[in-house]
Amino acid sequence: MRGRAHLRWAVGVSALALTLAACGGDDDGEEGNGAAGGEEEVTGGTYSLFITQPENPLVPGNTNESEGSQVIEALFTGLIEYDPETSEAVYTGVAESIESDDATNWTVTLKEGWTFHDGTPVTAQSFVDAWNYTAYSPNAQGNAYFFSRFAGYDDLQGETDAEGNVTAEPAAEEMSGLVVEDELTFTVELSEPYAQFPTTVGYNAYMPLPEAFFDDPEGFGEQPIGNGPFQAEEPFVEGQGATLTRYDDFGGEQAANADSLEIRVYTDINTAYTDVQAGNLDVVDQIPPDAISSAPDEFGDRFIERPRSDITLIWMPIYDERFADKRVRQAFSLAIDREAIVDAVFNGTREPAHSIISPVVAGARDDACQYCDPDPERANELLDEVGFDRSQTLELWFNAGAGHDEWMQAVGNQIRENLGIEYTLRGDLEFAQYLPLIDEGAMTGPWRLGWIMDYPVAENYLGPLFASTAHPPGGSNGAFYTNEEFDSLIAEGNAAENDEDAVAAYQQAEDIILEELPAIPMWFGLVQSVHSENIDNVVIDAFGQIKTAQVQVVGG
Repeated sequence: MRGRAHLRWAVGVSALALTLAACGGDDDGEEGNGAAGGEEEVTGGTYSLFITQPENPLVPGNTNESEGSQVIEALFTGLIEYDPETSEAVYTGVAESIESDDATNWTVTLKEGWTFHDGTPVTAQSFVDAWNYTAYSPNAQGNAYFFSRFAGYDDLQGETDAEGNVTAEPAAEEMSGLVVEDELTFTVELSEPYAQFPTTVGYNAYMPLPEAFFDDPEGFGEQPIGNGPFQAEEPFVEGQGATLTRYDDFGGEQAANADSLEIRVYTDINTAYTDVQAGNLDVVDQIPPDAISSAPDEFGDRFIERPRSDITLIWMPIYDERFADKRVRQAFSLAIDREAIVDAVFNGTREPAHSIISPVVAGARDDACQYCDPDPERANELLDEVGFDRSQTLELWFNAGAGHDEWMQAVGNQIRENLGIEYTLRGDLEFAQYLPLIDEGAMTGPWRLGWIMDYPVAENYLGPLFASTAHPPGGSNGAFYTNEEFDSLIAEGNAAENDEDAVAAYQQAEDIILEELPAIPMWFGLVQSVHSENIDNVVIDAFGQIKTAQVQVVGG
């Protein structure tokens, strides 16, 4: 998913998922600072959680960024969930089993007793209808791409011209690969084998929807009816947030400990951090760069640090003729000293990236990128080869209020010093305003955007970002990059019969990206969070999400 920086074999655990070691928190290794599962179970009370404004209304199939996803985490539960400590897929969600003999035809069996917040049952039809809605192109759902490997997906895709006008309607409204067998069973036929399929279905795109959604999708986006541990008894107000309440009939294993959760929308992380310091806000999932060195001492065991699955990228507008030649993109990458920025701005708490695939999943390499170590001399040679016009001021884009100003300025200073190109910072848009410009192909210079894995497979760092089928609005390929060889290698990895062959194909696909650089890898991150004395048992997963049900209110 797109970050603010803002799933599996039939047995339920993918060999492609690398177990994460939790950091920070208790001496016993829990990433939270209370006993996971609760030696001292505390229920009741209310607590508050920071986010910035989500990009879209809160419909799971159209939520693919960190802010909306945090709200979806509280309101919905998918077929499977991810263990917050190891990132392994676990069957604590709605699915009893997800099985296949050939990795192409899958049978999904649901558990009994799950209900939506309006009291209606969660059934096989709830998933099939939701998935068809998301995949149907006239609905313009941002997570449509995640169904591109389903049989019949292409029939749900209409055609548009260069101006976005519809030239041909979809041939169908339902994917042929989805069939409801009975109330608790449905089958999925993929267009080609994909052994990691069960690993993927804990992601937002695969959440169920109640019948009420289809009666009023717009109203649902303001006040979703989910099946998660918290329910929305009031609308989500743009720029403010909403208070969620515990759903007493929750069908999962981890019911909400708190009576209610206040989701508070902030425009600036510094303000949110100050509010936590003052006890006016309970938890933030990130801290400002200038607080990194002081937060551990100030908050003690209320400071949490652990590996996170995100990568920060500087994307290149390859649809702009100035950046169409890969040598220009290679030159910009060679002009940036990642380690110097990490040390100066982040106090060494980032890992300079030499790949796209995160170290938290199998297939990661620490030496894959030949253009990720600073080499100003070679960078200038490449710009001279293409006759790049250095007299034009470079616009560097990033979203406002999330702590990106200082490091983006450092990038600009290095480009000016190493390449002789003046720059201006464009950090005036909030996240919800910023993302549509990317989706419209309207960026006028390189832009910053992070990526947090949707599911723990190397392919998730490649296909959703760079596949030709992942162009917006149905995907996150904001560079509108297309490469047939890359697409073919991703398909080869998806169809591989074993993990070793899958990883080999994914790495070959990654090599293409690291040569052509539609996006420049910058660094991999850590979760760095703080919370107030009002709460305990704060658990954050490798996706960077607060596990809202586990939080316990202990004071205030």
